[in-house]
Amino acid sequence: MTRASEIAAFLARHGYAAAVATPLAQDASFRRYLRLAGGPRPAVLMDAPPSEDVRPFLHVVAHLAGIGVSVPQVFASDAAAGLLIEEDLGDDLLSVFLDGIRPPPPGMDQPALVEAAVDALVAMQRAAPPPGLPLWDAGAMASTALGTLFDWWWPAMFGTAAPAAARQDIAAALEATLAPVAAGPAGFVHRDYFAENLLWLPGRDGMRRIGVIDVQGAAVGHPAYDLVSLLQDARRDIPPAIAGRAVTHYLAARPELDPAAFRAAYAACAAQRHLRVTCQWVRLARRDGRPGYLVHGPRTWRLLDQALREPAATPLAAALDRWIPPDFRRNPPPDATA
Repeated sequence: MTRASEIAAFLARHGYAAAVATPLAQDASFRRYLRLAGGPRPAVLMDAPPSEDVRPFLHVVAHLAGIGVSVPQVFASDAAAGLLIEEDLGDDLLSVFLDGIRPPPPGMDQPALVEAAVDALVAMQRAAPPPGLPLWDAGAMASTALGTLFDWWWPAMFGTAAPAAARQDIAAALEATLAPVAAGPAGFVHRDYFAENLLWLPGRDGMRRIGVIDVQGAAVGHPAYDLVSLLQDARRDIPPAIAGRAVTHYLAARPELDPAAFRAAYAACAAQRHLRVTCQWVRLARRDGRPGYLVHGPRTWRLLDQALREPAATPLAAALDRWIPPDFRRNPPPDATA
């Protein structure tokens, strides 16, 4: 059976045989999302081919729905086939408001939208995470950042593998930088908590006004990580005044956290995330054939440079200064040999 016929049979079993499917924006994975019109109710088809696994999504979305977070309701699923029919939460992504594509909703402005996203984040973090989530601790964070740096960006930029001394030096520096993360609290982490994965739902109240999607990568890690994802977005510029106000709002909502320790962990998470993501764009371009992501490279390198100025990131900043001169902190040239 072809994939198309498998999907058609799945849709027919659940009343969507006559639905018209329209592609929605694709994320960095190999999943596809198709909006279904003409079925029993508005819905979205998630098509996750065999390289993907929908079971983490089902596990996490059930947990978040149980604590009152607005996640898509799953109408039908075939986990073995990698197919889901889920609630259509609409098109009001926070990105369209933060990017100025559309004016903010009535009674809201950009800072208020960001604070609403912070409120939903706090609700997710206050609940105990569901069992079985992977760890997104300092060790996992370091491993993934070093992987994208040395497996993809370095050979693409320099045309050769990194020296063993560079690997050892930068790895030790990153471990030292992430010390505040290792010492801090741990809880639910979305891992991709940014504007394209958040929707405005004006018909709902409180933190449920924020719809949360793309939850399958959730893990257990430091709470600062998701706040960095939201406020230091690799895909858009969040004004410093809005980001600073949002951090203050977050800390006011979580008085149990030590502000100084949290801010140190926030700076460390920023350095790790921007190092990982700026090199991940290269992997997406060269391994997955998605060069469009490289457009975000200059911004992510700029965010990394800003993060490296924070005292918590001093070890990593010094190591990168030893091995990657400022003139090389950019996307590799298109004709570089990976």
